[in-house]
Amino acid sequence: MPTRLLVAAIVAAWCASAVAQGPADAFKNGDAKQGEPLAARDCVACHARRFDGDADRMYLREDRKVRTPAQLMAQIRYCNTQLGAGYFPDEEEHLAAYLNQRYYHFQ
Repeated sequence: MPTRLLVAAIVAAWCASAVAQGPADAFKNGDAKQGEPLAARDCVACHARRFDGDADRMYLREDRKVRTPAQLMAQIRYCNTQLGAGYFPDEEEHLAAYLNQRYYHFQ
C-alpha cells in the first residue's frame, strides 16, 4: 500500500474513533502557550506558500476542511506525518489548543 494511502487510512480510523469524543476531549491536555511556537516554526511557512503569503487564510477560508475538534487533531497528525515534524502526541495537543484558541474557537 502506498504511504499516502496508509497515512490516510490511519487518519480516517483515528477520526472515526474520535467522533465519539466531545470537543473538550480531543485536545483536553493541550496548552496553547506551548503550541504557539510550534505553529510559528512549522505551520506558518507551509501555509503561507499555499496561500500567496497569507498563512491565516488556511484557517479562515470558507471551504476549510476542519469543522470539528476531532478533524483538527486528525489534520495536525496528518501534517506531522507528512512533514516529518516528529511531534509527540502531547505536542500535537498543544498545537491543537493553540489553533483552536486563535482560529477555530471550538467549545
